Amino acid sequence: MESWIDYHLPPELVAQEPLQNRADARLMVLDRARGTIEHAHIRDLPRLLLPGDRLVLNDTKVIPAQLRGLRTVTGGRWQGLFLAQTASGDWKIVCKTRGKIKPMEQVTLVDREGKEAAKLWLLEPIDDGQWLARPEPDAPPLELLQQLGRVPLPPYIRSGNMVDTDVEDYQTVFARVPGAVAAPTAGLHFTEMLLEAIRQSGIEVSKLTLHVGMGTFRPISGNDLDQHPMHSEWGDLPDQVAGDLNESRQRGDRIVAVGTTVARVLETVAGCGEVFQAWQGETDLFIRPPYTFLGIDALLTNFHFPRTTLLLLVQAFGGTEFVREAYEQAVHEQYRFYSYGDAMLLV
Repeated sequence: MESWIDYHLPPELVAQEPLQNRADARLMVLDRARGTIEHAHIRDLPRLLLPGDRLVLNDTKVIPAQLRGLRTVTGGRWQGLFLAQTASGDWKIVCKTRGKIKPMEQVTLVDREGKEAAKLWLLEPIDDGQWLARPEPDAPPLELLQQLGRVPLPPYIRSGNMVDTDVEDYQTVFARVPGAVAAPTAGLHFTEMLLEAIRQSGIEVSKLTLHVGMGTFRPISGNDLDQHPMHSEWGDLPDQVAGDLNESRQRGDRIVAVGTTVARVLETVAGCGEVFQAWQGETDLFIRPPYTFLGIDALLTNFHFPRTTLLLLVQAFGGTEFVREAYEQAVHEQYRFYSYGDAMLLV
């Protein structure tokens, strides 16, 4: 494989909870032009960014999409993840349990205290290991999920088992649009105080939406990247934000993407023409080396899992060898990795 996407990470470097103050997270700064690596903290962003820079955030909101229950007939334990609702009102889910699930099987869902709360009929399997399901009672998904769902933590954080503090910790302070089943983790570092300091420094702040899906964690299994089934995610770039981005471009100011999700939306839209335009829809853009970025000038991102498309995107932006060196330094300097971990800024 041309890109370096495997690396060894000591398990103790995988962050299991965020720092008490989000902005105290460490920040590795990669200057692509000079080829230098420096060490700072997230709280230093007001001085690390330039007046006139436009910081772009993803305001998606993580929904309590993880479901637990018992197979009604066998009593066996069952776990599921809500993905979306179809036009007909059915749910798309993925699930796992011991034994083989049969179409039209019923699951008794339990709430966060372990009490029986609802029923779920598993109607039929569909593509990509997903099932169509129908809840009972027939209530809006968000309403039911708020009652019985759990924070859908990735498996490398406490084996996916949430604690009460995750409800707030695994959500950005600017989350607004419900729909994600994973957090846009670069955004987890921001506090209201830090955002205000950033604005006071003359840095513009804009927001778009990309609902992070389960595919973001799917590892690359083979060595042929063309064979990797790239996941699709729903996004929204409002007209006002598109206009603000164009103003930044005309002034010659930098567009700073907070996270690979923001980069994905901006590159999807920038690839459609010379200027940003309002956009809403699904994107399955697969950014990997070599790639010419049209929509962003700098990237703030967490440290990503090996053999993932997220790591490939960072390599495409920063350069494969440069990013490899940065990850080796991060391990040596004992940076905290993944969702609750530290970050890097590539300029």
